Amino acid sequence: MSLWNRTHNLDRMTLPELVRAFFTYPAIWTYLGLSAVSVALILRWMEQPWRLLPAVVVTVLVYPLVWYLLHRYVLHGRYLYKSRFTASSWKRIHFDHHQDPHNLRVLFGALYTTLPTIAIVTLPVGYAIAGPTGALAAFATGLLTTVFYEFCHCVQHLNFAPKSAFLQRIKKLHLQHHFHNEQGNYGITNYAWDRLLGTYYATVRDLPKSATVFNLGYTEDEALRYPWVAAQSQGTRGDGNPRRFRVASSEN
Repeated sequence: MSLWNRTHNLDRMTLPELVRAFFTYPAIWTYLGLSAVSVALILRWMEQPWRLLPAVVVTVLVYPLVWYLLHRYVLHGRYLYKSRFTASSWKRIHFDHHQDPHNLRVLFGALYTTLPTIAIVTLPVGYAIAGPTGALAAFATGLLTTVFYEFCHCVQHLNFAPKSAFLQRIKKLHLQHHFHNEQGNYGITNYAWDRLLGTYYATVRDLPKSATVFNLGYTEDEALRYPWVAAQSQGTRGDGNPRRFRVASSEN
């Protein structure tokens, strides 16, 4: 675990360095470990293997929609930073990532948010389709899909030009979300819901440059009203530019 005692800047890492860091990160170990336990239990209890396939397929289909809704309405919503009780969670799970998109430490989702979400989404779906083993199959599928999403997300921010047309496309769309206009391209590997719900843009010419692309609407004025995120950030990346602004200290 000593590998994770230093800063990981994706703008300066090679692909082999990313792979090594990725597969030594505790959250990835957790996802893979829980997937292995789920599969082991399925093999022990399973009676009709064919019944598990629909649970897997439905999970794969539902996952992009769930991610889209969470990303658009929760992570990019402006209500979490307005409460002292949720501000630190919002800062950790998304604000910090937009402040510094190359910081691998804050790119990964936090386990205290990702694991409950995966369980809430997949377990009922799988259970409704194929009972307890269906729930386990759906849960394992959600975990492994998360690993796939996380790796693609890392590559999207890595200083690396993929040869795969798929990776090239999703990298371009995601970087536009981070550096041009954050109010679109909410998908990570799948942009179908962006197309269906009107938030897809193919090039930077399709939308104007956003002034809040780095701070997600947590502007200097907002920081003065709701200081909890800024107080933990030692200043935040400013409105539409890389400079940082300072806010009133917590005792004011």
